[in-house]
Amino acid sequence: MSIQIGRRHVMGLAAAGLAMPAVGRAQAAPVKIGLVAVQTGPAASLGTHLRDGFLLGMRHLENRLGGRMAEVIQIDDELKPDVAVTKVRAALERDKVDFVVGVVFSNILAAVMRPVTEQQTFLISTNAGPSPFAGRGCNPFFFATSYVNDQNHAVMGRAAQDAGYKRMMLLTPNYQAGRDAMAGFKSEYKGEVVDEIFTPLTQMDFSSELARIASARPDAIFTFMPGGLGVNLVRQYRQAGLANIPFLSAFTVDESVLPAQGAAAVGFQTGTSWTPTLPGEANARFVRDFEAQFNYVPASYAAHAYDAAMLLDSAIRKTGGNLADKGALRAAIKAADFRSVRGNFAFGENHFPVQDFWLAKVAARPDGKFQTEHVRKVFDNVTDPFAAQCRMPAA
Repeated sequence: MSIQIGRRHVMGLAAAGLAMPAVGRAQAAPVKIGLVAVQTGPAASLGTHLRDGFLLGMRHLENRLGGRMAEVIQIDDELKPDVAVTKVRAALERDKVDFVVGVVFSNILAAVMRPVTEQQTFLISTNAGPSPFAGRGCNPFFFATSYVNDQNHAVMGRAAQDAGYKRMMLLTPNYQAGRDAMAGFKSEYKGEVVDEIFTPLTQMDFSSELARIASARPDAIFTFMPGGLGVNLVRQYRQAGLANIPFLSAFTVDESVLPAQGAAAVGFQTGTSWTPTLPGEANARFVRDFEAQFNYVPASYAAHAYDAAMLLDSAIRKTGGNLADKGALRAAIKAADFRSVRGNFAFGENHFPVQDFWLAKVAARPDGKFQTEHVRKVFDNVTDPFAAQCRMPAA
């Protein structure tokens, strides 16, 4: 029985009889990308941003990567690790994809890491960044255009420290990224953590947790609640009359959920590597064209996926379209010879970005839409704390 990978987007095929570059027959075939983006359930909006960001990059590149035509095969991981592995294996073995790109959640990335990299296929994460893969578990066939999970949370730990908050409560889902969030925040925050609350990844009613916050009356809270979790938490937090307690977060109030959160999120703070308001023509073009194409405001999931398309284009161009020489291709990816929407961007030895991080807050735009706006730079051109543990194994 055939396995359904998901709706395909053929980004371009050479028309018969057209003149082609002077390359071998194998190189004339389209570059195939398996794009993994959750499209099912409450987290689907995150995957939609990721997907649309990558597809906009392909549109800007005229559906070519390094001069070669490209084909994107969409894979809905359904936020189920076993489903993700089955579909990704099919993309590798049946569709012969050259790269696997995407992945929103860390548990999905952990599931597909081995099946992809054991076949010496490059896996480019555009969001999930579990700390083990940045340190001792670094891999020559794995790169991330996003961050290590801890880093955005560390931004808020430093922001809380700078704001003089003495007593904090922390609230995250109980899975790898949630634990990374707690660790990242505490790596920069030196005050008292009066309570650490872990919730199921599927929880949507936070009345019990909000009662604990109301009772403890901390100086502020820090939370990481992605997707639908963040929508409900923000609404319930505001409805519970707790908005006088500062709301610090990462991946909880961003453009993927702001249309649903609306005014309830205004003024809430977040730590991020990107906002729509960052300066620079590359970012301005990305935001302008994204909104024109998809009619909504992009989130970082989209920005990092867009950068992944530009990264692959630069790497394949640098190798002259040759995907067979894995060592040369790896060096070309690591060179990161493209203009990021974030400005400063380079890869560290562990293949995670060296980049800037920002404190941002939610604001209402004159057109009635909502977005995050950068407030100040918190970390400048920073390397993640796990890079020193990476001893990159030979390919």
